[in-house]
Amino acid sequence: MEIQKWIDKGFEFVSEYGIKILGAIVIWIVGSFIIKKVLKAIKNVMTKKEYDESLQKFLSNLIGWILKILLFLAILAKLGVETTSFAAILAAAGLAIGLALQGSLANFAGGVLIMIFKPIKIGDLIEAQGELGVVKEIEIFTTKILTPTNKEVIIPNGALSNGNITNYSTEGKLRVDLTIGVGYDEDIKKTKDVLMKVLNSDPKVLKDPAPSVNVSELADSSVNFAVRPWATVADYWDVYFGTLESCKNALDDAGIEIPYPHRVNIQKPD
Repeated sequence: MEIQKWIDKGFEFVSEYGIKILGAIVIWIVGSFIIKKVLKAIKNVMTKKEYDESLQKFLSNLIGWILKILLFLAILAKLGVETTSFAAILAAAGLAIGLALQGSLANFAGGVLIMIFKPIKIGDLIEAQGELGVVKEIEIFTTKILTPTNKEVIIPNGALSNGNITNYSTEGKLRVDLTIGVGYDEDIKKTKDVLMKVLNSDPKVLKDPAPSVNVSELADSSVNFAVRPWATVADYWDVYFGTLESCKNALDDAGIEIPYPHRVNIQKPD
């Protein structure tokens, strides 16, 4: 009789929990298969979009863990375990971590946005957060830029993604804005010809868009010319400084005066 009692309890357990356990196993197998397929599809999409490799790994791991947690909760629910309190604990823990790491999460979110939408990339010359430099490295939380004085500046991605970014490299060419003044007695046409000759003779000045020289201002002591050569990003500073020097030499050779302040001393007789 005792054996029969245990046999009856065994059948009762199997009839009550066997189907649930079998269902949980099926959910685990099917869910694991679906997760693998989803992660593979997401990885293919990120690869086609040319997302940063570190971002691909991070997002794949993050999405994988989220899907596994959901699968675990589904298995517990199938077994008849109350998951409401468990989900509440996870939500509370997530909220506490989020509040504790508020600044870091903002930088993380900014890094993800930068890597996905790519407003900047490594090698770009940018101006952001009051800093000018070449992008050296883009990380999840920060972006490093190298200034013209060879200083490394680390900018939090939260501030970078939420602020204005001027990307000088996007179009591949930049206009160099220079102002050169000559005396009022000088011939405007001759001055323009001399300045244009300087621009056209410089191999680093682009032909398209064409450079230009125009009168921009009739100042107090000079006629100011807007000298506008175009250059690649790499040649910008060479064109900037080279044009200034060449224009000064060319104007001197042509006998065209560049005004400069004069000091007049007036002495009263004793």
